[in-house]
Amino acid sequence: MKKILIVFALLFLTFGCSLNLMDSSPKESVREFLDKYNNNDSDILDELDTFVEGYDFTDSQKDTYKEILKKQYKDLKYDIQDEKIDGNTATVTAKITVYDFYKAEQNADLYMQDSSDEFTDENKELDESKFNDYKLEQMKNTSDTIDYDITFNLTKKDNKWIVDQLSTSDLEKIHGVYNYENE
Repeated sequence: MKKILIVFALLFLTFGCSLNLMDSSPKESVREFLDKYNNNDSDILDELDTFVEGYDFTDSQKDTYKEILKKQYKDLKYDIQDEKIDGNTATVTAKITVYDFYKAEQNADLYMQDSSDEFTDENKELDESKFNDYKLEQMKNTSDTIDYDITFNLTKKDNKWIVDQLSTSDLEKIHGVYNYENE
């Protein structure tokens, strides 16, 4: 009896896996990709660590920025809108909604210009660290959101649709820091 159950289990797994491969679509791959952001997947968090290291922040500010972006990822909303397949390549268009950190940064810059004394050191020079603390606090407290359209490019490899590397502007959209004023 155990052998029969094992055979049925193996058949189910084999049949189920092959169905999953046949049913794989570019839309599903983009959905899985964006869900990794929503779930703060370890691969995404590893990339986040590398990304934040590029900033001239204190260790504490880097930790704060990571927490801000983790919240951004968790709260990211998306709507898959279109899929076009051309052989082993495809595009999927999605609308995402994220916190508008670009606006928060711009407002912080304007505030600094009007209140520069708050961000100076004892030599009356700009204290970048004070300003970064202020800017990060503004980002942390923002509830304004913005919608962006992203076109994901995918390539089919081994019967699986893989999302290609995102452009810098698309990553900025996911992070909510995209400069939309220059469009």
